[in-house]
Order: sequence, then structure tokens, then C-alpha cells
Amino acid sequence: MKKKEIEQLEALRERAKGRDYLKGMYGDLFGKSSGTGSKPDSGTADSTDSGAGTADSGTADAGKSSGKSTGTSAGTGGALDPGRFTDPLLNARRALEEAQKLFGELPDLAKLQSEMPKPPTEKDLLEIDPSVMGDFGFPVNAGKPGETAGASGDAQGQTQQDLPTAVASGGPASEEQEEKPKEPEKDPMEELDALIGLEKIKKDVRELADFAKIQKLRRDQGMKSVPVSLHLVFTGNPGTGKTTVARILARLYKKIGILSKGQLVEVDRSGLVAGYVGQTALKTQDQIKKAMGGILFIDEAYALAQKDDAFGQEAIDTVLKAMEDHRDDLIVIVAGYTKPMEKFINSNPGLKSRFNKYIEFPDYTVDELEQIFLLNCRKYEYELDEGVQKHIRAMIVERKLERLENFANAREVRNLFEDIITNQARRIAAMEDPKPEDIRRICIEDLTEEDLEALLADDEVPGEETPGAAAPGDEAPGEAKEETAAEPEEDTAQPAVADPEEEC
Repeated sequence: MKKKEIEQLEALRERAKGRDYLKGMYGDLFGKSSGTGSKPDSGTADSTDSGAGTADSGTADAGKSSGKSTGTSAGTGGALDPGRFTDPLLNARRALEEAQKLFGELPDLAKLQSEMPKPPTEKDLLEIDPSVMGDFGFPVNAGKPGETAGASGDAQGQTQQDLPTAVASGGPASEEQEEKPKEPEKDPMEELDALIGLEKIKKDVRELADFAKIQKLRRDQGMKSVPVSLHLVFTGNPGTGKTTVARILARLYKKIGILSKGQLVEVDRSGLVAGYVGQTALKTQDQIKKAMGGILFIDEAYALAQKDDAFGQEAIDTVLKAMEDHRDDLIVIVAGYTKPMEKFINSNPGLKSRFNKYIEFPDYTVDELEQIFLLNCRKYEYELDEGVQKHIRAMIVERKLERLENFANAREVRNLFEDIITNQARRIAAMEDPKPEDIRRICIEDLTEEDLEALLADDEVPGEETPGAAAPGDEAPGEAKEETAAEPEEDTAQPAVADPEEEC
């Protein structure tokens, strides 16, 4: 090995010793002593009597004496012992005195640093033969000389390769990558117009929005505005779109500047009434705080006005007070069946004076319910076999007739859709290798058994009364059933309905 190379490696090792010396000294001063492990070498004279030791003028000897002195002084009382002091200020002052004393016994650090050999440059390191670096305690790079980050797999290369992974696992860059682009928010009026049916409701909502918009413009221009209540009463059977329209109305009011946030908070009696006296007001106030800047939607609000119900009355009083205190940034909509809601509003003068605008949600027609079912099919990518649609229409009619008073309208159609796709999933799961068209397809087998039995029972009646039908004993078993099942198919056919996409 060249003499120059040996000198450069010796310089690196001496510099490392100096760093260990300083680290051990500062650690001992501030309670993080590295003990005798900070000594870069062995074979120095011990100095256990005073804990300070003596230091030679050489670099290595200075590091050795410092490591030894500070390591032993903690046990003999010569160095800092945090357990001896209880007052922080006294502890700091004595620590400073001991540090100054220790520095006085050590060689001049500035002189020590100046006497250290200068570290070799990168060019000098490239000229050193990698095979001899292991003899001096340095890690040997298996690659070419000077390779620090690449395919060699050394520490620096691993750090640089691991950095993107660390960032992707929890840094700001990962949050930006994980955030999916949000879909542009639809215009609330366009969303309202896209709803099936509800023509009168759409007209009422437009009138409300236009009136509120003009009144705000008048206030902004310094004109007087008419103090009209924007609180509403929604009446109608379940599944007629009350909650959907309320949500759209909240966003619409935010758009024109009537509300600051435009959120909808939906509650019922259980969300307002507590189980103990005095807690109902607090629970109701929590819901009101959530709805500030938006709409508080109370479903089946008439449940709050039961006879001898102090808890419900407490919730009503709390809501009425909030309507008065926050009239500029809170709208309350109460909803429920038509007759119970009328009784509820008339039961309290405060309710009647604040809720003077009613919107009645009518039941959907059979055509509209059929369009809602087809809309769900398009939305979730299902296709109906030929002839299935008319059976689904008949099933909707059957359910509507069975539940005239409690028919859930769109909610009932949604339940029917879920029942059918559940049956379809059971059928597809039995296939060995279903194709995409099989997964999308809804056939007559997927209809619910109860509805199919009801349809077949209805079909048999007109078949038996068909004039000219042969007696059951004159033909083979099964023939009469086939004819009677085929004839009503023409009699019960429904008129074609326009494409729901055009209607919407």
C-alpha cells in the first residue's frame, strides 16, 4: 500500500476517535453518559482517585483520558450526579461549575481540532484500493471504488431507495396521491329536475328559491325585505322523496346565500329526546348545533307531541327557541304522514305561527314506480330479459294494492330491486364460469317466489272462464294449464311506457 493511502486512512480513523471523544464528553455532562464505551482505544492509565484524570497532549490520549475520567467520576462524586440536586436552578448552576472545572482540566479543544489531520477528499478516496479498507475498520464496498448509491446495496444506496417508500407510507406526498379527484358537484336545481315525477314539488321549490334569492338581493342593496319564514312542513307517505328534496333544498339555499353551509341533519324523536329530565334540551341543542348553517330535518315530528309527554314538549320548545334565535342561518323542516302532521302543527300555537308553508308529496304512479326500478337497473348495470319488465310492473301493482295505506312507494321499489338481484346472485353463483352478460342479466327466474306465485294465481282465473275451453278430462294432463297460461298473457299486457331516460 502506498504511504499516502495509509496516511489518509489513519486521518479518517483519528477523526472518528475525536468525534467519539466529544460525544462521550457531552453525554457525561448532560446525563447521557456513554460510559467507557466512548473510549476509542484501551491501554491508558486509570485515574479513579479524583475522577478527573490527566490528559496528554496527543489526540488519542486526550480522548482516552476524557472517556476514563468522566466514566468513573459519576460513581465517586467528581462529575454531575442528577440525583444529588432537587432544585433545578441549583442543579444547573452546579452542573455549569463542574463543566467549567472539567474543561479546565482538558486540553484546548480548538487546538485539538486544528491538530487533527484534514480528511481526504473524494478524489483521494477513489484512489484507495477497496480491498485494504477493511483492515482499518471501514465497511468494504463490494462494487467499484467510489460507488455509494446504486446496485451495490450499501447504506447510502439503501437510504436513497427507501426514501420514496417512507414518503409513500405516511408523508404529505402519499396523502396527495391517495386523495382521489372529487367529482364536480351537480347543480341542485338540475338534480331536482332529474327526479322522476314530483312535478308540483319541483314548482314549489323553484318558487321558494326565487323568493329567497330576491329577498337576499334586496337586503344586499340596502332595501327592506319581507320577513317570511322559510321553515317548511313536508307531508306524505314514506318513500315519496321528502328527505331527498330537503337535501337538495339545503344545497340550493347555500348556493343563493341563504344558508352558510348547506348540510342536512336528519333526526327523529330518538335523536332529540333523552331518558332523563333535563337531558332532552341538551340533546336537542347538540343536534341544532350540527344543523347550524343548514337544515334540521325532523322526520315523524308528530311523535314529539304525544299526550302527557313532557320530554317531547321540552324538545319542541328547544327547537322553537333555536328557530327564533338563529332565524338567519337555520331552517327547520318537519315531516310525516299528512293527518298526524296537521294535528301536530295545530297542537302548539308556536308551531302554527312558524310553520306556515306546507308541501304535500303525493304517491308515485305505477308508471313512475316502474321508471324508478329501471333507473336502478341502469345505475347498477343490470339488464332485463325480454318479457321480464311486464312481470315487474305487475309485481309493483300487486304490492301497491296489498298495502294501500302503508305502501312505501320508491322505498318499496328499492326493496323489490334488492330482492331480485339477491335471487340473481344466488343463480349466478351456481354457474361454473359465468360470463359478463350473465352477471348483468336478470331473467324470469330471478323474480321473487311469492310474487311469481301471486301472478300465476291471477293468470289461472281468466283461463278457466275462457269460452270454448275443453274439459279437463278430454286432454292430456298439463295441456289445459298451458293454454290458460298463454291466453291471459295477451289479456294482461300493459301499454308501452316511454323510455325513462327521456322522461327524466
